[in-house]
Amino acid sequence: MFCPRCGQQQATDSMRFCSRCGFAMEGTMHVLAHGGMLPAYQSPPGEKTISARRRGVKQGALLMLIGALLVPVFGVMSGFAHGRLENVFAFFAAITAIICFVGGPLRMLFAAIFEEGAPPPQFMSQLNYKVPAQAIPQARVSALPPAPAVNPASQWRQRPQTAELNPPGSVTDSTTQLLDREPRKE
Repeated sequence: MFCPRCGQQQATDSMRFCSRCGFAMEGTMHVLAHGGMLPAYQSPPGEKTISARRRGVKQGALLMLIGALLVPVFGVMSGFAHGRLENVFAFFAAITAIICFVGGPLRMLFAAIFEEGAPPPQFMSQLNYKVPAQAIPQARVSALPPAPAVNPASQWRQRPQTAELNPPGSVTDSTTQLLDREPRKE
């Protein structure tokens, strides 16, 4: 199998990533194994479409949204109403505000803490895909440029051994140099 990004021929067909550029080869194996088409995966039977936790969080958010719409409407209606009807709209605005702006976050908190979330995804073991023989492209002779005649590695010179240039000095070297000096005159 050849890497679709860089053209590197892989050592085996079971390589998960290209050895040269790191391209994920697993998707390429899927496409080759299914004749150029991506396979359609179906969810396992009996799987819920939405978890109870997510449904509860959505209900709490919807309750808060409804409150954000209804409380101003009831407030405006109580401003235009007169007499007893004004008190009724003000009461509904207060009750709606309490239920929606306190009940909504409480519903989301209850769902997040106590309700069951989506089951963790079940990872299937890596399948060995058999690639049909006609899907494997044959190597072309002119696919790569010819190799250069000169080996660029031969132009490098070896690094000099710097430890041999200056041998380490002795501990007594500095003291013997002091003896060679002229004696002090008193």
